[in-house]
Amino acid sequence: MNSWREVRRHLNSNRHALARRADLLYPDLPRVGSTHLLTRSAWALPEPLDLHEVVLRWTDETPPVPVPDGMTYAEAMTTFDKPKLFENRTCYRLLDVTWPELTFTRGMYFDAVNVGEAIAHEFAAADLAGGPDAAVDLSSRRLVPDPTELRARPAHPAISMLTLRHDRETGEMTFVLHWRDPALVAHGGGLFQVMPVGVFQPSAESPQAERADFDLWKCVVREYAEEFLGRSEHYGPDFDYETWPLYRRLTDARESGDLRSMVLGIGVDPLTFATDILAVTVVEARTFDAVFGAMTGANDEGHATMGVPFDEESVGRYVTREPMQAAGAAVLELAWRHLRGRWPVDLRQTDIARSTGVYPGLTG
Repeated sequence: MNSWREVRRHLNSNRHALARRADLLYPDLPRVGSTHLLTRSAWALPEPLDLHEVVLRWTDETPPVPVPDGMTYAEAMTTFDKPKLFENRTCYRLLDVTWPELTFTRGMYFDAVNVGEAIAHEFAAADLAGGPDAAVDLSSRRLVPDPTELRARPAHPAISMLTLRHDRETGEMTFVLHWRDPALVAHGGGLFQVMPVGVFQPSAESPQAERADFDLWKCVVREYAEEFLGRSEHYGPDFDYETWPLYRRLTDARESGDLRSMVLGIGVDPLTFATDILAVTVVEARTFDAVFGAMTGANDEGHATMGVPFDEESVGRYVTREPMQAAGAAVLELAWRHLRGRWPVDLRQTDIARSTGVYPGLTG
């Protein structure tokens, strides 16, 4: 029997390969494009939906959360392998997707860890023992036969935001790439990802913050502050968005047409059941450079690389050949299909030029 730490190391060192193997367990579920991110046909969007057009609904209905016997996985991580960022904070739990509406209730971060990381650990243990068909228990995973059934387990979605810097004069677009350090994060360690990415949750543990922060745009701006500019995740009970310079700067850019954020779909990771709202923000170069020009590579979750060309070679590389988190690969592919080479010079235009056909490097 392999030790807990040995299995955890195997999981963190092989998440990309393990996710591809876990993908084989769900042959009847749709995928996002050519990636192994699980989805539902009702979750797909025929064209990008502006972030501010997404309608958030709240319900006090709280479907039960599976309670494991003995030590929870969050307790085991705290004892044996605690990441730098690991707090049991309030989250918004996704229950239903009926575009343009998303319905949420209250959840706690560790509830998702206790399911998602536990079933990933279980799968890694099976892999070490000779594969998922070996005589190793996968009973926890079988409790959720359909990972896209949101009410069957805690689904605390992250917003996976691809950030594109658009040069209006040249038409060139580049993106920011993130490598997530397994020593710093609880999920997705050892993988490339788009940036920023953050769980949709309030900024503070209070009823006031829970009400005020039930807003996708506010969450996105906080993630830009934390991952791009190194701001702490702790905001305090008296935090005011309207007087926050970064929030005002990015909101003004959105209103003036220098920035546009859009939702592309929703998907579920086959290894961990992590659920992601797939999104893209296009920022004009002058705004990007003024706001994020001083950004450094290292941050609290890993290392960032700026200026990656948003072109066929780079997109194909990270979608098909690099160890990219499934949600990151999916948002890159969707953004390429919708925006490749045809992004309007004026971000205020409401018609989004969409490609037809399929990117040949991402098929099959």
